[in-house]
Formats: sequence, C-alpha cells, structure tokens
Amino acid sequence: MERFYTFKIKRFLPDKTPLIRWDEFRIKLNSMERVLDGLIKIKESIDGTLTFRKSCAHGVCGSCAMKINGKNRLACQTLVKDLTELVEIEPLPSLPVIKDLVVDMTLFFEKNDRVLPYLINDEPPPERERLQLPKEQERILESITCVMCGSCTTSCPIFWADKNYLGPSALLKAYRFLFDSRDRATEQRLEAITGEHGLWRCHSVFNCIEVCPKEIDITKHILKLKRFAVKKGFTGG
Repeated sequence: MERFYTFKIKRFLPDKTPLIRWDEFRIKLNSMERVLDGLIKIKESIDGTLTFRKSCAHGVCGSCAMKINGKNRLACQTLVKDLTELVEIEPLPSLPVIKDLVVDMTLFFEKNDRVLPYLINDEPPPERERLQLPKEQERILESITCVMCGSCTTSCPIFWADKNYLGPSALLKAYRFLFDSRDRATEQRLEAITGEHGLWRCHSVFNCIEVCPKEIDITKHILKLKRFAVKKGFTGG
C-alpha cells in the first residue's frame, strides 16, 4: 500500500547562505520501500542537488549511514513502514559535514588504522591457508560482520566529548584480530588500544549496541577486551 511521507532533511550547502537549512519533501512510497528509496526519488525527480552516499543498497557496504528520526541507521535497511509519516533525516553526528548528508569519515578511518586492522603473523607460512578450528572462528564471527558504517562511533558520547578516543568501531576491530588464533601481534595491538584515549575510556553507555545495523553486542566485545588487557598486564590509560 502506498502513502505519502514527508522527508524533512537537514541540508548543509557550503556554497549557499545560510549554510544550514531544513528542507521538506512530500513523496509517495510503498510501505515496504526504504528511506534510501525515498532519497533516491527526491534526488531523481524533485531536487537533484540533494547529496548522500550509497553503494550496495543491501546493508553490506555501510555507505548510507545517517541519523533517521533521532537514531543512527542505514537508510537501505530502514523501511518507511516502521517510521512516522514525518521522516527527519540528518547526517551522522560529531563528524564534519561535507554536503547535506555526506560527512567526512577521515577521522573515523584513522581510528581504525591505529589498531592495526589486519592479520599480523611473521611465522613461516604453511603450504596452504592458516587453519582455524570452528570454535576459534566462532569467537570472532560476530565482530567480522561489522560493515564500518560509523553509526556506533558517532553515537558514542565519549567520542562526542573526546575526538581522540578510538571509539567502539576501532575497538571492535581490535577485538577481531586480538582474538584471532592466527594473529601474533597481541602486545603491539594492546599497546595501541590501551593509551589515554583508548580502551579504558569506554564507560559502557550501550549506545553503540542500540544503533548497530548488524546487531553486534559491541559493549560485550569491549568488556572482553578489557579483561584480556588486564590479564596481559595492560592496565594503564
């Protein structure tokens, strides 16, 4: 069934005055269509200057993360039937806005780079792949499903107050490799995450869990990181 929805979108227009304004667009959508479908219709038929990111449109790439009705979400996973007739859309909070709903993700990705987000193993490689037991792979399975959309980090009040804080996404990435049975950079990676703006700044507010589009229990993973760090003697911060 089709019905009308009003998309109220926070615009940031660097070449206009005023820089920031709210625009409203009334569009007709099927109840099973997504917010992303509505944004595409607006751009294609009403206002071609509207700017937002999208790529896979299937919840895999994380490109279309934005704040929808007060909550960070993926526009491609958010069905309009689950929202009110007035859909309020803003860019992700606490990151510089480039234009409209597009934010500068540089700082976010820098945080992830700091935790060494890749397998480190200087042992002689086997003839084929480095094997894992099923239970070893299961230990990191949930953390692997992260699509790095930035919803968790930009919903974190610690990150709002401290832009040097690594944030939940980077800490989850650290977990993914610290608990990987094939990795050999435990000390190096723990040093990277246990500084003044790292692991111990997390106060378990749980915002990250509420907004994760993959329903990852990020706080649980960070708690396991804390226990692991203490066990290894990394208690500073």
